Amino acid sequence: MSWNIHEECGVLGIYDGTMAGDAASESYYGLFALQHRGQESCGIAVSDNGKITGHKGVGLVREIFDEKEIRHLGKGQMAIGHTRYSTFGTINHTNAQPLIVQHMNGMLAIAHNGNLTNALELRRELESSGAIFHTTIDSEIISYMIIRERLHTSSTEEAVSKAMERIEGAYSLVVMSYGKLIGVRDPHGFRPLVIGKRADGQIIFASETCALDALGAEYIRDVEAGEIVVADANGIHSVKDHCSKFNESICVFEYVYFARPDSYIHNMSVQKARVNAGRILAREHPVDADVVIGVPDSGLPAAEGFATESGIPLGTGFIKNKYIARTFIQPTQQERENAVRMKLNVVRNIVKGKRVVMVDDSIVRGTTSGRIVKLLRDAGAAEVHVRLSSPPFISECYYGTDVDSKENLIACKMTVDEICQYIGADTLGYLSVEGVREMAKEAGCGFCTGCFTGNYPAPVPSHSDKSNFEEK
Repeated sequence: MSWNIHEECGVLGIYDGTMAGDAASESYYGLFALQHRGQESCGIAVSDNGKITGHKGVGLVREIFDEKEIRHLGKGQMAIGHTRYSTFGTINHTNAQPLIVQHMNGMLAIAHNGNLTNALELRRELESSGAIFHTTIDSEIISYMIIRERLHTSSTEEAVSKAMERIEGAYSLVVMSYGKLIGVRDPHGFRPLVIGKRADGQIIFASETCALDALGAEYIRDVEAGEIVVADANGIHSVKDHCSKFNESICVFEYVYFARPDSYIHNMSVQKARVNAGRILAREHPVDADVVIGVPDSGLPAAEGFATESGIPLGTGFIKNKYIARTFIQPTQQERENAVRMKLNVVRNIVKGKRVVMVDDSIVRGTTSGRIVKLLRDAGAAEVHVRLSSPPFISECYYGTDVDSKENLIACKMTVDEICQYIGADTLGYLSVEGVREMAKEAGCGFCTGCFTGNYPAPVPSHSDKSNFEEK
């Protein structure tokens, strides 16, 4: 359900180019807007006349940074930031980003969102040539590849371009070197990255436009798939040697769940896409009911769309506790059920005695869905009809999302009718693959739907264990 699928991280970069700015503080505020993309660790690296300093740690932005830490970083002319959810490597301080590297030609810092599909092969190659790795994340491989190329090229962007010839998979990057801030998307464009500009001339790269809004920046455009965009003293320019190699295939789950609803991706409102999904869902899976409710948070816009299209009244069926501490694996059935009750509470007068349509974004293993349906039953719902604003997960993701392997996906083990019975619903309806593509068709780009179809736009890795670099 909504709290079980995560993406790897959010990235942010700020180029000020003057001595009057405060890139460190701006990054701090920008990361708050990207906290939803990763809540395990975070960090900021600041460049002051080419000297890069950083601070990072395991925890939320508010836990890792305070006024003292921001002051210690200095103001700086450039900064990059990162919020992380781990899909590759364990959760610890060393694996937190940004990564800062000292090399022969200066210093470099990098923040990465995505997963490399050839990470194992590249790391073995680098280690055999003498490279020593300090982390167990694939992002460090990217930094090594860039630095190795930088020794033989005339600029950082040229080194990035050369490195892109070898790295495969999903990556949206912000790279900071002396006097330059660089934003990069892989040639398939799996993960988003946008460009913004403030009235004072600051250039900002961010995973989502909501971070631009938080910093008072105007959205300029998305970084193109395969594009390298450079912000420096000469303004903005780009390298497009890797553009148009493939059809763009942004992860459609950005629109279903990952991105904040107030963000735009490819100039398409995420909120509007989710409402569209609900409308399509109502046409594909109509039902006689008394009230439509959404599971917070990403189920709410889809519920709105379902209600509008179906004519069934929309109600607030759940209240989400915004102050609950992060939960871990619960050892008993009772404690697992308590965890769901702590996060969600049913508004009884909305559902009691009613035929309820419960709209959510997805079902992964089915256990959490069953507990939420039970909450509605316990609150007196006469019927519970579950509608999902995405298709069934039938395959894992290799490009920066922690969709599990097939043996743990309920849709690979049960039919829709069997899943319906398992979660205790009266009926169950999934958005079709055609519907999930249609929900964001105004974006005018292609989508990766591999986790719903098993058909991927890029080769899948021969080794998909994301803990390959951990000590056994």
